[in-house]
Amino acid sequence: MRLLVLLAVVALAVTGCSDPGPARPGVLSAGIREPATLLPADVADQAGRLVTGVLWTPLADYDAATGKLTPRAAESIESADRVHWTVKLRPATFHDGTPVTAQSYVDTWKAIAASRWAAAPVLTKLLRARSIEASTSDTISVVLDRPSGQVPALLSAPGLVPLPASVLASRDWAAFAKAPVGNGPYRLDGAWRPGSGGTLKRVGEGVGKATEIELRVGDPAAQYDAVKAGTLDLAMEVPGEKHDAMHGDFGDDHHATWALPRAGYLAFPVTNPRFADATVRHGFALGIDRAALEAGPLAHQADPAKALLPPADAPGERSGTCRPCSFDAAAGKALLQQAAFPGGATVYFGPSTEAWTRTLVVGLHKSLDVSVTAQPSPGAADGPSTLDVSLTTASPYELLSTLAAESGYTDEVFRQSLSLADAAATPEEAGELYRLAENQLLRDLPVVPLWSGHGHAVWSSRVHDVSTTPFTGPVLAGIGVS
Repeated sequence: MRLLVLLAVVALAVTGCSDPGPARPGVLSAGIREPATLLPADVADQAGRLVTGVLWTPLADYDAATGKLTPRAAESIESADRVHWTVKLRPATFHDGTPVTAQSYVDTWKAIAASRWAAAPVLTKLLRARSIEASTSDTISVVLDRPSGQVPALLSAPGLVPLPASVLASRDWAAFAKAPVGNGPYRLDGAWRPGSGGTLKRVGEGVGKATEIELRVGDPAAQYDAVKAGTLDLAMEVPGEKHDAMHGDFGDDHHATWALPRAGYLAFPVTNPRFADATVRHGFALGIDRAALEAGPLAHQADPAKALLPPADAPGERSGTCRPCSFDAAAGKALLQQAAFPGGATVYFGPSTEAWTRTLVVGLHKSLDVSVTAQPSPGAADGPSTLDVSLTTASPYELLSTLAAESGYTDEVFRQSLSLADAAATPEEAGELYRLAENQLLRDLPVVPLWSGHGHAVWSSRVHDVSTTPFTGPVLAGIGVS
């Protein structure tokens, strides 16, 4: 008997889940990884985005592909001249009962910028407001330093949600992240339990939706098996070794794949004479076997790039694969010979890109027959560098400007295209200009697109009405459970 008890304890420690017991009506059990933080403005991982995405309601939802704005906490986000913007708020309260006001947002955004959290560049580099004020209790007035039509996309960033006055006064961010208080459709019942998870309780009415959500932290492979066995309702991640089995195990109606706001690139230092010729950069691009990266170190958690802008960030529908996104070793060799490339290159990597950079380098050496090595980035790299970019907004401006800066690309026509896209009056006009800027980067190729991230989820027969978004994954507040 003691042996059986010991084995049960060991099994629970491995899976990271306590004994779930029988399923309860109206209660959804969901498996996730441990979030890095539950401070919404500093979230950069999928698990953190999922939890904070249900604890908070953003000002609006913005669809990058269509440019459609769906107001949420905001009743409207409007401007007559694209310089003076007015955000009208819907009546709302935080989970502690205090009101959500325009001042809540203003003070939160000041704290985000001062603390330099992950969402800070949205305010300091992208929005670039001259002033942000609470003109009334339910109205935020934003004055920019230039005309911009991207404000709805920027203010919809999930990191720009409000914090209650209590934490803004105490500034005890670490304590708040353990027991966050939001304005969303669910509240955290008690503190978050690291290594275990937390319980979410619905706030207000949600006809047909879960009244309670049990978030269980654990190993994705064990969670996948638990959903298959019927002891867990929803698993938010499918590990690489389960990828092929997913379709047979769950069928088309019980699994989903969605685009993540994350992508990988190879950036060239265009001011370095050895890589200043775009022909050399195109040669390297054609020598990259992206499918090998996807099936190898990326473990089926990404798609080979088909364009520079990933699906989570791209305006309009895309078809086909860009030429620099293709694998054509013979053409790559020919381009390097045409440019009289002397051979030899070091590709630098950071902590998050080491595994797939080493596979990338081995493939380049084999396909192009040139000496290519991989080394940790020294800071100021004199050769190509791999990038793992996580987006904080659905605006293409963020990614395109980031990629140009990483490579030192300063073309004036490109800069003007970005400025015109930023100032465009309509999403359709902005989308056309962003595509022009993207096409120019694909022509000059200071950065080579490699892959774009995607998420997977599987669920049991108890679960229905599952939808996904790039920034939250499965929309927990919309899921029904029998």
